[in-house]
Amino acid sequence: MMTDPIADMLTRIRNSVRVEHPVTDIPASKIKRGVAEVLKREGYIWDFEEIEASPRNILRLELKYGNNGDRLIQHIKRISKPGRRVYAKANELRPVLNGMGITVISSSQGVISDREARTRGIGGEVLCEIY
Repeated sequence: MMTDPIADMLTRIRNSVRVEHPVTDIPASKIKRGVAEVLKREGYIWDFEEIEASPRNILRLELKYGNNGDRLIQHIKRISKPGRRVYAKANELRPVLNGMGITVISSSQGVISDREARTRGIGGEVLCEIY
């Protein structure tokens, strides 16, 4: 049994980016799909697909790199953890690296980036930060 599946997802992405793999496979769940959608909308991955498998579906992320093979994901860090949940209101969310990075938020309207949360005026659980 895994105690923190989101941290496992972030670790798999971090490890795949370090060794420059084109894709990475992650056990699928609803919240992981939401995080993958945010990463795609914000331009950190090319695309993702859910593959039917037994006993659990798999999310396959197509990782994105720069023209010279530069890593787009330099830093990916879990903020809210199972032992210490971190919540923030819309006015408490600050841009990561002056807007060069994002914070992923789990809100009542789904998993969204900090930019979307500020424009919608909603807060939620701070899942991770990426730049």
